[in-house]
Amino acid sequence: MNLKLTLAFNMSYLKPYFLKGQTEAGCDEAGRGCLAGPVFAAAVILPEDFFHPLLNDSKQLSEKKRDFLRPVIEESALDWAVARVDAAEIDEINILNASIKAMHLAIQQLKIVPDLLLIDGHRFHPYHTIRHRCEIKGDGRFASIAAASVLAKTHRDAFMKQLHRKYPEYHWYQNKGYPTRSHRLAIMQKGITPWHRKTFKLFDSQMKLEFS
Repeated sequence: MNLKLTLAFNMSYLKPYFLKGQTEAGCDEAGRGCLAGPVFAAAVILPEDFFHPLLNDSKQLSEKKRDFLRPVIEESALDWAVARVDAAEIDEINILNASIKAMHLAIQQLKIVPDLLLIDGHRFHPYHTIRHRCEIKGDGRFASIAAASVLAKTHRDAFMKQLHRKYPEYHWYQNKGYPTRSHRLAIMQKGITPWHRKTFKLFDSQMKLEFS
């Protein structure tokens, strides 16, 4: 898709705000479906006139485009924050509550108190007295949520690449902790680390049969 088509597509696809004139923070998480590593969340307050032709749901972007957008978002945002909840706590409180807690921790770091939180997905626990709206597939509909999805994803990916140096056999630089075949095979051969989520299905029954 050329730049002109990308501009036209995103201009009609990503909304700059829910309601003009109020301060809105988009919130999203990354890493819910992983077998290892923390879940990360970001909260981002963008200027109402912010626009970038590449901005989209982070899942729709290549790693190169996400890494390009990260400093653009961080430098352009009125405020932003990223937080994480580690594997041990995910096992203790479950991944949904951990994802919401990570969002709360990110919101808590904001210097600007938003009027409204735009939450990707359909579940959230109220944060103090700040109003919120849950938006299904919001990361593909609102610019602030898309920006939060990019920050959460890029910060998490960078963290997993650092962990890879200590645990290279799990190939986290590549799979980022997601349940790829090579990751599951490494778990079967090497066991688990303190960064693995013990309450998740770490072993694939079909692979057990293949390698038995």
